[in-house]
Amino acid sequence: MDGRQSMQDLADRTGLSASQCWRRVRDLEAAGIISGYTAQVRAKSVGLNAIAYVHVALREHQEDSINAFLRLIETEPQIVECASITGDHDFILKVYAKTPEELEHFIMQRLLKSGLVRDTRSNFVLRQTKTRGPLPIL
Repeated sequence: MDGRQSMQDLADRTGLSASQCWRRVRDLEAAGIISGYTAQVRAKSVGLNAIAYVHVALREHQEDSINAFLRLIETEPQIVECASITGDHDFILKVYAKTPEELEHFIMQRLLKSGLVRDTRSNFVLRQTKTRGPLPIL
């Protein structure tokens, strides 16, 4: 959905009046279902030419260690996504950088030297074919 779309356009698409539509959107925002509106910036247009998915295995799995790792993740602006996963790693990170060398530096100097991470495995993105598609709400 286009976050810049007028309430009248949204109302026309849904078959509601503009005031009904405005109330429903306001209620969805209040309930946290709509969590915000963002502009999508093309990474390459701002010099971010390297993207990697970094699988992370933690050194320890106590709550304190996990929370310390999550705090670290929140302080690193080049990490745009983090999810806990199943398998032989604990988390997957989506990381942006200007160059592959900068990504390597981030992994070596920030993640591995933190003392929290036992192992990483990285998959570099060659080409993105679909980004930020709408949620599959049927």
